[in-house]
Amino acid sequence: MSIGKTAWAIPEGFLPDFGPHPDDRKLRSHEAACILNANACDAHVTLTIFFGDREPAGPYRITVPARRTLHLRFDDLREPEAIPRNTDYASVFEADVPVVIQHTRLDARPGERALLSTLAFGAEA
Repeated sequence: MSIGKTAWAIPEGFLPDFGPHPDDRKLRSHEAACILNANACDAHVTLTIFFGDREPAGPYRITVPARRTLHLRFDDLREPEAIPRNTDYASVFEADVPVVIQHTRLDARPGERALLSTLAFGAEA
């Protein structure tokens, strides 16, 4: 099955402070890109992070196995660099096969607790 697009954009990105439980990964503030690869072959995805005040970061290279999903946490990205917290950014994904991408944020800061999720903008590369 081949569903999705080969280019995706998430124009709104922000990694909040860790929140009151920095040692509990499940309760720590984070953003994620949930990538669905319904294809019979692996998806090779390149991610670029754009900032308002500096050059982009990346490319980050991600493989999503065939007929699998990957919940990619932005706070886990380290190579070529970590994404800074409390900084606005946007992300662009380019894949060699069609995929579907959903964006999710957990803001666990006291007084700010919120969970949001939305589909990214998909297009053909």
